[in-house]
Amino acid sequence: MPTTAARHRAPHRSALAVCAVSAAAALLSGTALTGVASAAPADTKGPRRPPEHLSTVGGDRLGVPGTQVDRTPGVPALPAKLTAKSWVVADAETGAILAENNAHWKLPPASTLKMLFADTVLPKFPKTQVRKVLPSDLQGMGEGSSLVGIKENLTYTVHDLWLGVFLRSGNDAVHVLSAMNGGVPKTVADMNAQAKELQAGDTHVVTPDGYDEPGQVSSAYDLTLFARQGLRNADFREYCSTVSAQFPGEWKSSKDKKTGKTTKKRETFGIQNTNRLLSGDYDLNRYPGIAGVKNGNTTNAGATFTGVAQRGGRTLLVTVMTPAMNEHDLVYREAAKLLDWGFKAAPTAKPVGTLVPPLSELPPPSASPKPKSTAPGGPAAASAAATTGSSTDGLWTALGVAGGTAVVLAAAVIVIRRRRPLPSPGGSPVPGLSQGRSRRQRSRRRRLPKD
Repeated sequence: MPTTAARHRAPHRSALAVCAVSAAAALLSGTALTGVASAAPADTKGPRRPPEHLSTVGGDRLGVPGTQVDRTPGVPALPAKLTAKSWVVADAETGAILAENNAHWKLPPASTLKMLFADTVLPKFPKTQVRKVLPSDLQGMGEGSSLVGIKENLTYTVHDLWLGVFLRSGNDAVHVLSAMNGGVPKTVADMNAQAKELQAGDTHVVTPDGYDEPGQVSSAYDLTLFARQGLRNADFREYCSTVSAQFPGEWKSSKDKKTGKTTKKRETFGIQNTNRLLSGDYDLNRYPGIAGVKNGNTTNAGATFTGVAQRGGRTLLVTVMTPAMNEHDLVYREAAKLLDWGFKAAPTAKPVGTLVPPLSELPPPSASPKPKSTAPGGPAAASAAATTGSSTDGLWTALGVAGGTAVVLAAAVIVIRRRRPLPSPGGSPVPGLSQGRSRRQRSRRRRLPKD
C-alpha cells in the first residue's frame, strides 16, 4: 500500500550565529535618509500594494511603505529593476538594516516559515533520537506538498528528519517532527509563541510546514529574525549549510550465493539542497560565501528566500519575498544582487532600522534610561536600537561561513566552523557560537507546488 507521502508526491520547488545590534545613536545616526518608490509588485495572488502603515518594530522608517535606504553621496545605488514585493538587507553582526522595501508587509511565507519551525522544535530532540514513523504522522499534509520521501513503519533519526526539512523542504519530515512534539496543533501554538518571543509581530502560523493556508503570513523582517535566531544553533547551521546528503530508504534483502544466507541492508538515496544560491542551478552559480538559509515556493507566496553570506569579514542577511515570475530563479538573482549591494554599501551606508532581540534578552526596564529620540528613525527606532545594544552576551556572536559541497550521512559535512569573539556590552570579549539541476519554470501562471 502506498504511504501517505507517496500518494502526494510532486516536483519540489520550494524553497553563523546571529547578531548583536549596537546602540541607538551609533546605529541610526546619519543624514539624508530618503524613501524610494517601491518596485513593481510580483505577478502572484494577494494584495498588489502594501498597507499605508506598516509595523515600526525596529525603527519608525520601517513603517513607511516603499524602499528605505541611505542616499548620501558615496553610498552605491540599489540594484535596478528589483521586482520583489518585500525585501531586507541587514548586517548579521550588528543587526543594522542597510536597506529595506516593505519589510513589515504581511505576506504568505511558503517554506521559509520552516526556519521558525526549526527555531521552535530543533532544540527539543537530540539528533541521535530515533522515530519509527506511524501512519498518523504523515496525515494532514496538503496536496502537492514537497516531500523528502519518508515512509510509514520505517525508522529515522532526528538528524535524518532535519536534513529532510532543510534540503528538500520536506513537509513529511515536518509532520513527523511535529508528531514527536505533541502534534500539529501544539506545534503551531509553540511556533506562534516563539514568534512572539522573537518580536516577530507580523507572523501568524496556521500550519508548521509553510503550506498555503488562509491567514498564514509573515514578513521579510520576521523571516530575517527567524534566520538570525536559528543561526545561533550549531545544528541549525549544519543543516542549512549542507548541500547534499544520503537519505535512508527502504530495507532490501539479498541472498549470498555461496552460503545461502539472506541478509538485509537499508538502501539510501541522494538529496540535494534546493537553495540555488547554495547548490547552484544549470543557469545559476553558487553565491560566493553563501551558507544557507532557507527557500520556499507556493501558489500564494510565489518564491521566498532568506540567505546569509560572508565576504571580507562582514556577514549579511538577506530576505526576498515574492518577486515577479518572469525569469527562472529570480528570487535568487535578486537576493544575490542585494547581497552584492550590501557588501559594497555596508562600510558607508547609514542604517534605516535594526533587528530587534528576543524579548527574553531585553534588559530589565530599570537597567537603562529611556533614550532621547535623536535618531533619524524616530523614537521607535531609537528605542529598538538602545534595547538591542544592551542585550545579553548571548547576542554578541559572530558567524563563519564555509564553502564547498557538504555531503552527510555517507560522508563528511562541510559546516560553519570558525569561531570569532565579539566584545561583550561590558567591553570584554566573549566567545562567539560556532557556528542539480531543476526544471525550468515553464509558465508564470501555473499552480506552484505548495510547500
